[in-house]
Amino acid sequence: MSKKNSSRLTSKGKQRLCIGLMATLLVVDQVVKILVKTHMQIGEDIPLIGNWCRLHFIENEGMAFGMTFGGDGGKTFLSLFRIVASAALAWLLVRLLRRDARTLTVVSLSLILVGAVGNLIDSCFYGLLFDDSYYHVAQFLPSQGGYARFLHGRVVDMFFFPLIDSTWPQWVPFVGGTPLLFFNAIFNVADSAITVGVVMLIADQLFGSQKGVENEKKAALTADEKQVQA
Repeated sequence: MSKKNSSRLTSKGKQRLCIGLMATLLVVDQVVKILVKTHMQIGEDIPLIGNWCRLHFIENEGMAFGMTFGGDGGKTFLSLFRIVASAALAWLLVRLLRRDARTLTVVSLSLILVGAVGNLIDSCFYGLLFDDSYYHVAQFLPSQGGYARFLHGRVVDMFFFPLIDSTWPQWVPFVGGTPLLFFNAIFNVADSAITVGVVMLIADQLFGSQKGVENEKKAALTADEKQVQA
């Protein structure tokens, strides 16, 4: 086996990498969420590094930026849609692994899948397992039951990095004197996995595919040269 081929991950190696990555991230995501849920109240804020790196506990219905969708029926539809989407991602990942797709491609999809599953666990089960976190720390398996039924749980978010927390200068039109908060998103480990996975997948499609085409062209030219020499 050549040195070039020996450095390339085998199909089994890619499978182990994806399974290990997803298992690790899923455990970390759930451990962090459960610790926050059982030790903090909604709205509680804990500085970690100065004022720009904080834990700030919020919950959302599972849509971007805390948006809601059509009340209880919309929440049910959203959770069911996420189950179907996660199943489709899992099917696609298995298919790509069997076809020995590029490592970057399967790792990207693994990150997106584990992020989707991590938040889906909150939506499906947290309403059954915990009471609410308003004005008190939530209890695990409370005697009176959880705060919501199956598929109606809320997603736990906690990481907050307000890199700029200031006030717009007075001379700035329309917004002068108002609060300036840059990067006010609050997210969790699963959200981070999805974001990194999407960025990696876009990069893979933009650059990896082009590299693959160039390699195929080189292989074709090499084959033609060998035929001419023969």
